[in-house]
Amino acid sequence: MNLLGIDIGTTHCKVGLFRRDGTALRIATRPTVTRRAPDGRAYFDPDELWAGVADALREVLTGPPAPDAAPEIAAIGVTSMAESGLLVDRVDGRPRSEVIPWFDTAAQPQAEALLRRREPSALYAVTGLRASYKCSLAKLLWLRERDPAVVRDAIWLGGADYVAFRLTGAFGTDYSLAGRTCAFDIARKAWDAEWLAEWGLEAALFPPTRPAGEPLGVTTEVLPDLGLPAGIPVAVSGHDHVCAALAAGSVRPGQVFDSMGTAEALIGAFPARPLTEADFRIGLAAGCHVLAGQHYWMGGLSTSGGAVAWLRGLLGAEPLPHEALQALVSGAGPEPTGILFFPYLLGSGSPHSDPLASGAFVGLRAAHTRAHLAKAVLEGVAFEMELIRRAGETMSGRPIESFTVAGGGSRSPAALQIKADVSGCRIEIFPEAEATLLGAAVAAGIGCGVYAGAAEALETLAGRRREVILPDPDRHAAYRALFEEGYLPLQGPLRDHSPRSARPAGA
Repeated sequence: MNLLGIDIGTTHCKVGLFRRDGTALRIATRPTVTRRAPDGRAYFDPDELWAGVADALREVLTGPPAPDAAPEIAAIGVTSMAESGLLVDRVDGRPRSEVIPWFDTAAQPQAEALLRRREPSALYAVTGLRASYKCSLAKLLWLRERDPAVVRDAIWLGGADYVAFRLTGAFGTDYSLAGRTCAFDIARKAWDAEWLAEWGLEAALFPPTRPAGEPLGVTTEVLPDLGLPAGIPVAVSGHDHVCAALAAGSVRPGQVFDSMGTAEALIGAFPARPLTEADFRIGLAAGCHVLAGQHYWMGGLSTSGGAVAWLRGLLGAEPLPHEALQALVSGAGPEPTGILFFPYLLGSGSPHSDPLASGAFVGLRAAHTRAHLAKAVLEGVAFEMELIRRAGETMSGRPIESFTVAGGGSRSPAALQIKADVSGCRIEIFPEAEATLLGAAVAAGIGCGVYAGAAEALETLAGRRREVILPDPDRHAAYRALFEEGYLPLQGPLRDHSPRSARPAGA
């Protein structure tokens, strides 16, 4: 019995076929093409996005060499980047807008208006979010400001919701993705109709919600060219990072999952409860987990692998290959460089969200080399993750002593050893390269009854051997001093002196 996962990502859309035990049978990848409007806005073309997914499905299910002549699929789960979405016509499902990516900043004025209308801690208590240009509600208000008619008889769909609709003809989303809109009451698990009414919007502008992995509908007969039979249950599996945490088994208090890609996020779990003023002050985002009865906390950095890519591009006429970068970092020696790198090339995320924060190197000396700069970038990213880890301990009320890591950054031994030395934590490398895809498939397997429940699914996936990276005690002590005596105290001055025309409301 097999499960199919679909991941609508920022840079790629992926489709993966997995056995019930989590073994990957076949994976196909297509680029998520970022287009630019004449005014510089970023967008994804919805038809182009769907065409890429359909082509990847076709490759996995029918292309040579197929894993089976006709693989039996028990359920399909779809996950996606959180806040990216579009408006579609409620009657015929045709796109009313482009897909607006989470990272496009056009809706910043609307986000500031959200914060002026409701006190930020009160908004957080309901939604688990601080309003920003990322959130779907701000994007919707931006769309309406450009064309008031665009929201009439329309419905907002996230990336996973849109692909699930194309597969089934049904509208819906799950609680974890709904929670990223800034329009969803995560305690009541319902759209906040009163809040939406303040903006002249109806809750019907958003799709019905349900638990992650619960069947939304079944594949329709319009898809035979994909090699996908009609009648297979399809589910929205939830937020991509939270799905990856499910696959890795990092779903209990005190455990943390580290998604290491172009951006990086730490995700932890805690029992569902009302959010408080104290939680707001901690600064982490929160929402409904893909597992029933759980909330997640999340903090992130938009330029983790992105900072490494930026540096690779600076160190030569051609971007330095990854292998050469690893060798360069090794040339700096095992001890801390003493340089503080603040990796805010695109602003900072939770727990100190500030889209206008700037990056910086502090502590440079004439004796420092390219190798020291390269290692300092990895150290700075690890310092930011340590800042998030400590906030996560406060949020969950439990010590965090180990990370499970996955994603492109987890293939860098230098980055992982630095992360272990900075945090003092045990680092476990998740053996499945496509954790998000697997998590999407498993969430659907839980919701569609392929597993007896979440406990059986987690037990089924738990037997895989993981490579472990342990911290060096002496280096940890040195890094701790740098973090507590340098990285933390300089946060305020750095942000105060970051170039900005006006500080965003609520920042």
